[in-house]
Amino acid sequence: MSRDHLQSTERPAAEAGALAGDADVPVSAAVETPFLELLARGASAEAYEQPVLLARAEGGPAGRIDALDRAKQLALRVRSELEGRRRREAELSALFETAHDLAGLRDLDAVLRAIVQRARSLLGTDVTYLSLHDADRGDTYMRVTEGSVAARFQQLRLGMGEGLGGLVAQTARPYVTDDYFKDARFQHTRTIDAGVSDEGLVAILGVPLMLGHHVIGVLFAADRRARVFEREQIALLGSFAALAAAAIDTANLLAETRSALAGLERANEIIGDRSAVIERASDVHDRLTELVLRGGGVHDVAAAVSQVLDGTVEFTEAVSAPAGALEVSRAEGHAVRHEDDWIAAVAAGDELLGALVLRGHPGLDPVDQLTLERAATVTS
Repeated sequence: MSRDHLQSTERPAAEAGALAGDADVPVSAAVETPFLELLARGASAEAYEQPVLLARAEGGPAGRIDALDRAKQLALRVRSELEGRRRREAELSALFETAHDLAGLRDLDAVLRAIVQRARSLLGTDVTYLSLHDADRGDTYMRVTEGSVAARFQQLRLGMGEGLGGLVAQTARPYVTDDYFKDARFQHTRTIDAGVSDEGLVAILGVPLMLGHHVIGVLFAADRRARVFEREQIALLGSFAALAAAAIDTANLLAETRSALAGLERANEIIGDRSAVIERASDVHDRLTELVLRGGGVHDVAAAVSQVLDGTVEFTEAVSAPAGALEVSRAEGHAVRHEDDWIAAVAAGDELLGALVLRGHPGLDPVDQLTLERAATVTS
């Protein structure tokens, strides 16, 4: 209590003490003590009226009643300040815990549920919910709800500018109403009003989820009775919305990273497979070349390839090979399928010498196809 306040109450207190016949106990202490006790036990605001009412009921001196009233007002201000600090501590603690969840983000839905749960607990609302923007459809859809009981409400979609949420998404500004159905600022639609009516909502607060200058969704807090949301509550919900936006952005980046890594892994697998194909075909080519250099003939090459491919490979003169398949193979430089056989043209420059024909193999993997093609090159 300030020195000025003590001086201003000292004379009335002394007078009240004399009138009460209690000169041994300072009236200031008698005035302050009940309020200090109320503060100590965290009593309700209504309880602070009791000492004043009791003094009036007992017919106490006017000076004492005035001093009690001044002490009551001071105690209520102290109580309000203490409550504000406790509330801010709880809010900061909830925001810290939510931020901690984001640091170990594994499941986006779980984090978003935690955000709406904590927002509902701190704001003391009946329902909290979060909608996200759908770029393909150009609207927002309900993603997470807490405290909701109506199925139609949980499946709502809001076009830009429709309802309170659509206006928040369109303008990137928070909006609040203490009675939604009586508020003409919002574009009411039959679908949205039906969903809100099913849920029984009256007072609604919505704040945007922002990534840079872009709105990606809306976070809501709502009650089933008329209510005025304070500025501190709007700011608190905005802080939760910022955390939600960060969670979504982080989850999207993680998903993109995982997709890119999966693509790289698949590319590495393809490269590895193709390297194995080339290596094996090159090995067969070297073996066949060595066979020819030792004096082997065309039929020796065909026999060797038959063993490698586990099938029957024959050399056929050009006039005996299927003309269409032979020309395609020559033009493309690859073995081509003809019915149940594979044809690999054998040519030397512009001269078509014939073909190596793999019999009865309708299915041929890339390694075996390349092996047959290399064998045709050796044969030529």
